Amino acid sequence: MSRGYFITFEGLDGSGKTTQLRKLTAWLESEGHKVVTLRQPGGTSLGDRIRTILLDSRSEATLGAIAPLSEMALMFADRAQAIHEIILPALASGAVVLCDRYTDSSEAYQGAGRNLGSERILSMHRAVCDNLQPDLTLLLLPSLDSSLERARRRNQRNVQKKGTDENRFEREDDDFYRRIYNAYETIAAREPHRVTPIRDDASIDEIQARIREIVAARIPAHVV
Repeated sequence: MSRGYFITFEGLDGSGKTTQLRKLTAWLESEGHKVVTLRQPGGTSLGDRIRTILLDSRSEATLGAIAPLSEMALMFADRAQAIHEIILPALASGAVVLCDRYTDSSEAYQGAGRNLGSERILSMHRAVCDNLQPDLTLLLLPSLDSSLERARRRNQRNVQKKGTDENRFEREDDDFYRRIYNAYETIAAREPHRVTPIRDDASIDEIQARIREIVAARIPAHVV
């Protein structure tokens, strides 16, 4: 059986990556592909617990401030578990794996946002993730202002409707997010063979059409 294909979605919260991942999943399945999806942090029993610690803005009230290095270590613990439990078995079965965030997020958020530096993140990836790289990364980079506005508005809706508050990162100032945005641009320039940036503030359907073109040109025809 042929190895599957590993695609990650990256971008700021509010960039639309979760919506685009869901739409790409439906399209790939309609084309006959076996698709496995997950998000990071989360996706496994361990990862879902880590997600609560890292994203819930109320967690620091009980746990205290989370140190940047602790935040990084928890992100990689989640990632290592997902690789072992979901990603590698799915690729071995020939599936297309779609992952909402991966190590690029750690390089952007912890490396740049928390000022830990890229090399520390990349060294962790080599050590903890056996340097498993995506075959393709779709980087959604609409304008910084529009991403932040959408993310904060979405989190307010979730608090009101679901009682969930994954707003810990959204409380950071705009300089934090500017460093993240610039880090994503640096990653895209460094790895153009893997990372395809989509910078448009276009409609959901227009962006999905662009994504389908990219994926159709890249995904091996034998992955079914």
